[in-house]
Amino acid sequence: MTRPRLSLYIDPEPTAEELLFARQLGVDCVYTWVRADQRGYPFLLDLRRRVEEAGLVLYNVGNLDVGKSDQIHLALPDRDDRIGEFQTFVRDLGRAGIHVTTFTWEPTGVWSSQPGETRGARARHVDLDEMLRRPWTHGRAYSEDEIWANYRYFIERILPVAQEADVRLALHPNDPPVPALGGIPCLIHSFQDYERAFAIADSPYLGMEFCIGCWLEGGAVFGDMFQAIRQFQAQGKILIVHFRNISAPLPDFVETFLDNGYMDMYQVMKLFCDIGYEGTMILDHSPQFVPGMGRGTGTAYAIGAMHALMKRALGATGLQTITRLQWRGEGGHKTPIGGSYHVRLHRAIGWASRVHGSTPGLWPGRAVDRARRSMPVGSGFAPTLACRRRSPLR
Repeated sequence: MTRPRLSLYIDPEPTAEELLFARQLGVDCVYTWVRADQRGYPFLLDLRRRVEEAGLVLYNVGNLDVGKSDQIHLALPDRDDRIGEFQTFVRDLGRAGIHVTTFTWEPTGVWSSQPGETRGARARHVDLDEMLRRPWTHGRAYSEDEIWANYRYFIERILPVAQEADVRLALHPNDPPVPALGGIPCLIHSFQDYERAFAIADSPYLGMEFCIGCWLEGGAVFGDMFQAIRQFQAQGKILIVHFRNISAPLPDFVETFLDNGYMDMYQVMKLFCDIGYEGTMILDHSPQFVPGMGRGTGTAYAIGAMHALMKRALGATGLQTITRLQWRGEGGHKTPIGGSYHVRLHRAIGWASRVHGSTPGLWPGRAVDRARRSMPVGSGFAPTLACRRRSPLR
């Protein structure tokens, strides 16, 4: 069965205990951010081998120096040198067998206000009114045309290298997703911005980090999140999903635990399972648990919640994939008007129940098989599956 692959952050020099912790949490993959002195091929290859020896997959590796470079984003002096460093990093990733990296057009990083609180836990807080009163970060205001021209300049130079190295680039939206901060327009703050970025690149080697938190921050202004998931998944653009909940859309929000924000995260998980997404899904920013409860408590809590949401979603998907049965004539009998008609799964289960009694926990496929065996011999009708069967993840 296809399903998202859970992933979590590890230190670029992880201990054996940290890797074992990841395995114990039941994640499939891990990712990390490396320092500038760790970007080379020998370090990356050794890291990948260590991760694989621990029974995990090193899915993506990023570097903040090139992935969030104001020199690249604002066409500052030494821009070409920095792009050259990004190109070398991409080549070394490919040689090391790591095929995804990330970048965000955030020359001043992720913006936050004074910390907030959710359910007694310290959490990231954004007050947009306060942020818009802050001064310019780079001495002047930049135009939207400048930012998009700088993006095109970068993309034209990095994508040929990415294709040669077989490394895909995942573009993350601006956080928070607003038109401008500190005098600098935000490149990706709406559905239309992503479409524009993909059109400029015109390459399968540019994909996206679909950040649920950022889409929730932007709300209706960012665009219909569920429709965007369907469209970008159909286009093969979603490489990584950031799984995060918040208290409310902009202009003011606090990041929450997965279960107490304004979005029903089950609906998000269910959609990714329904559409057959197989990339990674990671815990994004998370409120901080009480320090005395031990390092990793918050991560374990969130990963456990994601496992539960996924299993529930996969179970529901299994039920929905068998929603109709086709009945055919047997023993000389014909279906009505020589054709066929369909009934829902509960009708098949009804046949089984009348003969075998109620069976709690009966999976859909087994229910249909039991229904087929329950049909009276010579009745003229026998159910056959008219669609693909899928068993829930065990």
